Amino acid sequence: MSARHDNWSEATRFALYYAPPRASQWWQAGCAWLGRDPESGATLAPPRPAGLALPLEALTGAPRRYGWHGTLVPPFRLAAGVTPQTLVAATQAWAAGRARFEVEAEAATLGRFVALRAADETGAHALRELAADALRTLGHLRAAQTADELAKRLDAPLTPRQRAYVEAWGYPYVFDEFRFHMTLSDSLDDEAVRASLALAWNAQMRDAGALPVEGVALYVEPRPGEPFSLWQRVDFSADRVAERQAGGRA
Repeated sequence: MSARHDNWSEATRFALYYAPPRASQWWQAGCAWLGRDPESGATLAPPRPAGLALPLEALTGAPRRYGWHGTLVPPFRLAAGVTPQTLVAATQAWAAGRARFEVEAEAATLGRFVALRAADETGAHALRELAADALRTLGHLRAAQTADELAKRLDAPLTPRQRAYVEAWGYPYVFDEFRFHMTLSDSLDDEAVRASLALAWNAQMRDAGALPVEGVALYVEPRPGEPFSLWQRVDFSADRVAERQAGGRA
């Protein structure tokens, strides 16, 4: 746990992210790719994929600040009277009712970015449902948007549904608009570079197996613009896993 409480304030933002288990290849490879472990705070040496003119460090600045993760509940400030401990307790209570599962995943080009995503609709649906359930359960802990925050979010090419989500939830890409992804690059103009990055990631993860979704993690941005740190991991209920497996054998 690398986050320090002594520099937190009302401006501190929290987020509920998916983070692969710490001992897994998925966590270690992702942190190395971005050059930073947001849980330990360690700086890491990224791999050197063949065929790239620039090192990974020059292509991953934005995702490095956020740390290796997949967004479930986007960053938010805490509502008045809500403490970080309240947030942890609420997250733990929610997670106790969730079962672990696995998702087939692959790197792909998503617009101008490269990101890890579910490889099939079954996995995409499971992650979309997880994010929606988390947002509905924990959304009341989020501080209301300021007028400036709302205006900034709405100053973008959004559909009417996305604008409604911004006004209600502070973010346009929730519920049916949600697309799970774990960002592997900055916004890149060069299509060939994007393709090379996706190929390099998939090659190194060929034998990693399915992406294990065993819990969630609370990340924190102590002050605006600072790197996000993984503050608390929260596991899903092992009992629910046992029940699901027993039910599948019946």
